[in-house]
Amino acid sequence: MLKDAGEIDSSFGQLVVAAGSIADFGAIILLSVLFAGEGGTGATLVLIGGLLGLAVTVFFAVRGAERSKRIGDDLLRLQDTTAQIRVRGAIVLLIAFAAVAEQLGLEVILGAFAAGAILTLADRDEVMTHPEFRRKLEAIGFGVFIPVFFVASGMRFDLDALLDDPSNLAMVPVFLLALAAVRGLPAMLYRSLVGARRAVVAGLFQATSLPFIVAATAIGSELDLIGGAESAELIAAGLLSVLLFPLAGSLLLRGDVKRNGGPADLAPMTTTYAKAGGP
Repeated sequence: MLKDAGEIDSSFGQLVVAAGSIADFGAIILLSVLFAGEGGTGATLVLIGGLLGLAVTVFFAVRGAERSKRIGDDLLRLQDTTAQIRVRGAIVLLIAFAAVAEQLGLEVILGAFAAGAILTLADRDEVMTHPEFRRKLEAIGFGVFIPVFFVASGMRFDLDALLDDPSNLAMVPVFLLALAAVRGLPAMLYRSLVGARRAVVAGLFQATSLPFIVAATAIGSELDLIGGAESAELIAAGLLSVLLFPLAGSLLLRGDVKRNGGPADLAPMTTTYAKAGGP
């Protein structure tokens, strides 16, 4: 929604993205620590530290490789051919860290997040030698991985368990309001920075949650802490948050953009276009 509204590179957009990332990433870490396996909380913290340590090591290795003229020339030569060397490298990094996280008994999303962080920090492309690289990754992400995730979530959703008892349906709006309160209300802290209207927009975008809920309910079911009905209630609330909150936030944001004549902060976007040789 932020990208389509032209706000993703503004200060407001980056604030919302950062807050949402911290919310999901922090929640997954807490979930891993609080519901640790047989090794206990201490062992889980050590494993998370090991994964982060590996990420730092790989980051410096990638940065070092980028400084090599020979490797840089090879990357430039192969990046837009059928080899698609940069895209393949990014996919390998993603799969590798997801596999390491799974082998360590951690959530796969931790490994995926670490891989994304390495790419973001190591490949800034300050001289714009491969401006299409991120667009290619976005095409894969928005065109393949995100739709597959929603399809997989829908296949796991137990509609029968939700409809077995009217009280189950009654809990869905309760969980939806809980999402809005826990993840959305903190956005009011931005009011002095972005204004009251955009703080509400940020709260609606931040309150959207599904990946964490799917992961949490799967873990809860494996540990026999929640039943099928509770899992269905939580996932239904997450699905509604994905459908309702972004739509409401987008309508408010669109009205705000029209009223103000454009994004709140055009400087980062202007810099990006200038580097690309645009107006």
